[in-house]
Amino acid sequence: MKRTQIKKEQDNGMTEEEVVHLRREIGLLPAVSFIIGTVVGSGIFIAPKGVLMNSGSVGLSLLVWALCGILSLFGALCYAELGTTFTKSGGHYTYLLETLGPLPAFLRLWVEFLFIRPAVASYVSLTFGRYVVEPLFAPCPAPMALIKLVSILGVTFVVAVNCWSVSMASRTQVTLTFIKMFALVLIIVPGIIALAKGKTENFQNGFELDSITLDRLPLAFYNGLYAYGGWFYLNFVTEEVINPNRNIPLAIICSMVTVTVFYVLVNVAYYTMMTPGELLLSDAVAVTFANRALQGLASVIPILVALSCLGALNGSFFGSPRMLFVGAREGHWPPIFSMIHIRRRTPLPAVLLLYPLVVVMLITGEIYQLINFASFSRWFFIALATLGMLIHRYRFPHHPRPFKVPLAIAVTFTVVCFFIVGLSLYSDPWNTGRSCALTLTGVPVYYATVYRLRVPHRLMHIFNYCSKQLQILLEVAQQEVQTY
Repeated sequence: MKRTQIKKEQDNGMTEEEVVHLRREIGLLPAVSFIIGTVVGSGIFIAPKGVLMNSGSVGLSLLVWALCGILSLFGALCYAELGTTFTKSGGHYTYLLETLGPLPAFLRLWVEFLFIRPAVASYVSLTFGRYVVEPLFAPCPAPMALIKLVSILGVTFVVAVNCWSVSMASRTQVTLTFIKMFALVLIIVPGIIALAKGKTENFQNGFELDSITLDRLPLAFYNGLYAYGGWFYLNFVTEEVINPNRNIPLAIICSMVTVTVFYVLVNVAYYTMMTPGELLLSDAVAVTFANRALQGLASVIPILVALSCLGALNGSFFGSPRMLFVGAREGHWPPIFSMIHIRRRTPLPAVLLLYPLVVVMLITGEIYQLINFASFSRWFFIALATLGMLIHRYRFPHHPRPFKVPLAIAVTFTVVCFFIVGLSLYSDPWNTGRSCALTLTGVPVYYATVYRLRVPHRLMHIFNYCSKQLQILLEVAQQEVQTY
């Protein structure tokens, strides 16, 4: 793999520290923390309701959680191969560009930043706001306006950290990851103790066949897979990982096995202390659990959950802008977004673009519709990326692959992803159709602005002038070295 190649000092008289480029600052521990900290967010504290609602029984919901973990591990292993085969940052976008061409890559970029990322970030931030505000108003309902205001403050904090420093964002992620793992342990331990004492009545008749509805099952998987979402974020920052050929696969395997075990145990703990009906009535499952099992620590759990959500937000705002950064570098997005701050070495314009989009989605969106609305596009493009990996294997069998996932795992993951996406058209045609339509709006944009530029000259002049002024205001510049 190519190391960062610094321009000759005699050409410009600058040392490596003075040259503007993204540094390799992410070691193994930050990489593991980055994945775990992004995966373990709001999902495990809210998605159990969606999984149970759509699976119909306790036993099947636990099976869904386990299968979602295995499927996510399969996908993460596929992305470990992609991340060591293609050394650019950018995740999904880069892999689609390298294997299937520019149009699928552009559509992924288009839908990610106009829809998927704002929707997912607003979902997590709303959960953060809910867990901060609701305990202050219990047992009365908290005002939604205040929840959304606190959510916006959380997003603002995360954006500020990621604009300020890569190392600060990395240290913040490591700290928040340890806090959220402590929160999961606090939930698991009393649940396992109660289970060992014989509290198993909620697991009786765990598989009630009469309540299973196959048309709703894909939505159960969507909720479960959303809770595991984030295993691909390390691939967004490949160019900033130290020794990526070793650290990317190792970090992915360690983190996903850990998360899967913890998630299943957390759900077992939930069902030990709550009936299925009580869980379905709860908008804050972890708080309801704490009131039952941790009376002395019940007030601490909402704080830990809120910090967990903050960690997931930090991870997504650290990783996702790198996709936009690489897309702009490849000419698929305005050049201003391929620039980094000359002193902070952060992709400032790409991070800042997300902020107003998340705030708008947060104010106008509905929390459960956001999951189903975003899941179709996300999983469709992930399936395309792994399909592209298989095609690339066939077309270029001698291409160097430092890490190679077994063919059976890659095929299984790709087929299951396409199957779930296909079933969602039947289970939730309205949200799926809207998601598909929004994705396709990128096609005319691609042909008008990327494939063959058809923007009026005067409009381009105005746009270039505004970009130049914005570059001066933000103090950003293009990278001066190749980092892949």
